[in-house]
Amino acid sequence: LFKCRCCVPLCQASSKYNSLLSFHTFPSDAEIRRKWLVAIQRDKFTVTPHTRVCRRHFNKEDLREPVSETGRRLLNKGAVPALFEWNNFTLPTSRPGIWERKERPPQVSEDDGDTACEKAYIPMAHDYASAPDPAVVDLALDDNMSLRDEILKLREHVEKLTMNQRHIHKVRCPDCSVELLQQQI
Repeated sequence: LFKCRCCVPLCQASSKYNSLLSFHTFPSDAEIRRKWLVAIQRDKFTVTPHTRVCRRHFNKEDLREPVSETGRRLLNKGAVPALFEWNNFTLPTSRPGIWERKERPPQVSEDDGDTACEKAYIPMAHDYASAPDPAVVDLALDDNMSLRDEILKLREHVEKLTMNQRHIHKVRCPDCSVELLQQQI
């Protein structure tokens, strides 16, 4: 099997030591390929069909998880690597827009407020077209996001354990027939 290495400077990721890490080829679109080269800070770099960037350099929103266990992790169209050692693997926080920073007064409709209050509420036995309560949706979304974060942390833990596994060696005592396992740190 072909072993991949990440071409990003300061990144030592290799599929030889971590089979769970995905590696992505450069896009064929010239504009996005140029954005990749600028992002990884390799302006005068020759891209070959074997040049790869590991998934550690992409936001989780840029990655599509495989639908099956044997499937491949793919990038969303237009994804550009953004997480690097030189930016501590974080994105710069964007400044909120004026509408997000400034509190707006509630809008009052021109309609007569009494008519809306006079309408009687008629409960229905079944309302199949009703939308779920936004608070319930928010809770479900929070649970979903926390579970996704937990999955990512567990995958990173598996990656770390896989990397540490290569440091475990069998050591044989020359004077006895006992085998010892020793982890080099």
